[in-house]
Amino acid sequence: MTTNQALFDRACLTIPGGVNSPVRAFKSVGGTPRFIAKAEGAYMWDAEGNRFIDYLGSWGPAIVGHAHPEVVEAVQEAAARGLSYGAPTEAEILLAEKITQLLAPVEKVRLVSSGTEATMSAIRLARGATNRNKIIKFEGCYHGHSDSLLVKAGSGLLTFGNPSSAGVPEEFVKHTLVLEFNNLDSVRAAFEAHPEDIACIIVEPYAGNMNLIKAKAGFLEGLRSLCDEYGALLIFDEVMTGFRAGPRGVQGITGIMPDLITLGKVIGGGMPVGAFGGRADIMEHIAPLGAVYQAGTLSGNPVSVAAGLKTLEIITRDGFYEQLTAQMEKMITGLVEEAKKAGVTFSADFAGGMFGLYFTEKVPTNFAEVSASDQDAFNQFFHHMLAHGVHLAPSGFEAGFISAAHNDEVIEETLQAARASFQKLA
Repeated sequence: MTTNQALFDRACLTIPGGVNSPVRAFKSVGGTPRFIAKAEGAYMWDAEGNRFIDYLGSWGPAIVGHAHPEVVEAVQEAAARGLSYGAPTEAEILLAEKITQLLAPVEKVRLVSSGTEATMSAIRLARGATNRNKIIKFEGCYHGHSDSLLVKAGSGLLTFGNPSSAGVPEEFVKHTLVLEFNNLDSVRAAFEAHPEDIACIIVEPYAGNMNLIKAKAGFLEGLRSLCDEYGALLIFDEVMTGFRAGPRGVQGITGIMPDLITLGKVIGGGMPVGAFGGRADIMEHIAPLGAVYQAGTLSGNPVSVAAGLKTLEIITRDGFYEQLTAQMEKMITGLVEEAKKAGVTFSADFAGGMFGLYFTEKVPTNFAEVSASDQDAFNQFFHHMLAHGVHLAPSGFEAGFISAAHNDEVIEETLQAARASFQKLA
């Protein structure tokens, strides 16, 4: 039988680090990554035949469960007609219409192939539409791996960013200001220092890449107000939260309307896809109508669009989000109770089908607070849960996800695993 270790050793010979995305390497938690052979519903199986309850959800898109029969059928039918055309299709229009119907700020949308491409393009568009260069992002918010966004904060409250990756020249990030998430005073200071230079703010309205961290009351409202005051654009990066945190994303939950939204994950139903959209007057700066260039050979890929359309159809059926949220609340409440019984310092939070687990007394509100949590405790908990057949995200800085397939039986099995795992930590 092929083992996970044997596959990892073999992968390391031809793939850098043995993986095609860094967090998959288990570097944060230690150990050997599980090589997945198949997934169905709430479960996935590794190369050794071990079954796991899956809380990765392919990092978000598997909201209806893995290999949902309707989604699989839609993909098969699309694939039978051809994998890619490099020309327009009616299905692209249908997906664009669906997105504009569901998300109030989006009047026009451009399909791309990934979340990174969506955020990169949205920032270029914001700069082109405002004729300004500087952007604001927040420490701990991840917007893909384009050069100007791979930035870490400096030592001060208001700082120009420094590259957080080798291969990114300092000149590429000199226009990126990195501020503290949930700190509105730092944003006002940035605008006061550069009143006519800031093109946009890009923010995960609920961060998912420093674990799940929600915006505090008034933070998003403040960003909207400052952008209006200084003529900058507000971009919500909802690649992770779009149709995950709720049926209309975080903008639907909060009622705060951004100028542009970036999307991914769920709108592809497990296939590679992304999108950015917003007000028509802004989107019309994009080529071929305007001077901001953006293109993609596989944008609007017919197979990805088919998966996305069917997924959006399923999640907009009556009662979908109510049931998803009820299951999530059941699990989060149970996890907190089990930790308390075991005497383990622990907290948790959730939004729709997205959750965060923290080994802290209270839910963190920014990157510094997340960083101060007990990462060793998380790492131990991760491996205890894995041994009990529950696969969480392999990092204490990543959100987790449930699907419509996580029924009462799955939640109860998860809580039993958590009970044993917390007891081992106590």
